[in-house]
Amino acid sequence: MRRWSLLVLCAALGGCVTNAETVQFTPSNPQQQALMRDGQAALVSRQKSSLVLVRPASRQVRANGRPVFVVAINNLSKGPVDFRVAQVEATQHVAGSDYGMQVVTYEMLVQEEKNRQVAAAIFTGLAAAGNAYSASQAGYGHYTTPSGRSGTFYSPTAAAIAQSNATAQNDAMIAATVETGQRNMAVLEQSVIKDNTLMPAEWYGGQLHLAPPVASEAGGPKTYTIVITVGNDRHVIDIAQGPTGA
Repeated sequence: MRRWSLLVLCAALGGCVTNAETVQFTPSNPQQQALMRDGQAALVSRQKSSLVLVRPASRQVRANGRPVFVVAINNLSKGPVDFRVAQVEATQHVAGSDYGMQVVTYEMLVQEEKNRQVAAAIFTGLAAAGNAYSASQAGYGHYTTPSGRSGTFYSPTAAAIAQSNATAQNDAMIAATVETGQRNMAVLEQSVIKDNTLMPAEWYGGQLHLAPPVASEAGGPKTYTIVITVGNDRHVIDIAQGPTGA
């Protein structure tokens, strides 16, 4: 259970959520139990060789956003068992029909972050270029004498100060962009669930990201099922996601 607490802490994505929804779990067999952990819905599923605990990674889910769950797995057998993300299945149930939901893997999230970093680098470069151009023009000025004569002048001192300030601002922007990218990559590495072989009695887990479920035609909760395979065990997790307070 200590491992479970650590997983919850490291999995938090943070931030306030607008158009918030919450999730509830419904046991699908006698070996499951729905419960509350620190004020949040959770579910424990026990099979012959493994135990799985599931809870949302945050207290609220953005209505049109990806649901993220913290999954903790315990190997109850006397030998190693494999967990493979590719074997996780997610299916949404809409008006009597089933539709597959994509499991967003660690590799997909890393690629998304790399794309975000490229876009951030472009915007940072444009901002830095704007600062540099403004600084290059800072030494020039206009004057008008009492007699009505006008002209331009150039101040090397003013130009040097402006260019020094622009360089400092650009360095800070670039450093912040790089730091944010490195931090985001580190969070993904530490928090997102990946393929893993569990030794006897070992706990393992992390965040499981899913594609956003579509809205229910009747306006009711979105219902979907996650199947988590651990070795030969299949843990079927039934979930209902709806507006907060509904």
